[in-house]
Amino acid sequence: MRSDQSSERKEGLQKTAESLSSLAEEIRSCTRCPLAQGRTKAVPGEGPDRAEIFFVGEAPGRDEDLTGRPFVGRAGSVLDRCLDEAGIDRSEVFITSVVKCRPPGNRRPKKDEVEMCRPYLESQIELVQPKVVCLMGNAATRVVLDMEGVTELRGKVFREIFLVTFHPAAVLRNRNLKEAFVSDLLAARKKAEEER
Repeated sequence: MRSDQSSERKEGLQKTAESLSSLAEEIRSCTRCPLAQGRTKAVPGEGPDRAEIFFVGEAPGRDEDLTGRPFVGRAGSVLDRCLDEAGIDRSEVFITSVVKCRPPGNRRPKKDEVEMCRPYLESQIELVQPKVVCLMGNAATRVVLDMEGVTELRGKVFREIFLVTFHPAAVLRNRNLKEAFVSDLLAARKKAEEER
């Protein structure tokens, strides 16, 4: 009986990995909105197919557009340091953004661009089945929860899975936010551990 359950689990994980890989390929070739015309590389996101913690940012920046990887620029360095302080291994979390292509001049994504990308984000969350989703910044919070005001919302969990926190770029601009950001990452880690 146990070997049947184990093989079913392995089969399920393999299907998830294949589905995430297919979805990433679809994102890389997506032309749903005008952002596709100006991108160097789409940035589907990265991480294990069964990550317990799932991070959502706003949009790729210049470094992400060049590499096709999420959070590899200056804000990514802040995220890496804060993850380290919180005892979270970046290789064990899934990281993506609301939109998968860089908006021109790093402007905020437009509503129609967000709506075109929304199914990708929803599919990623559904496939990964994380124990906690960290919404980093107002853009991610607005898209997923239809709420704004990260300063008031941060550290709170909504719908049992969504934890709101600052975007690493905000921490980069205002170092006073770092302690609260790390505290939120610790809360995410604790929640994931409790749900095991």
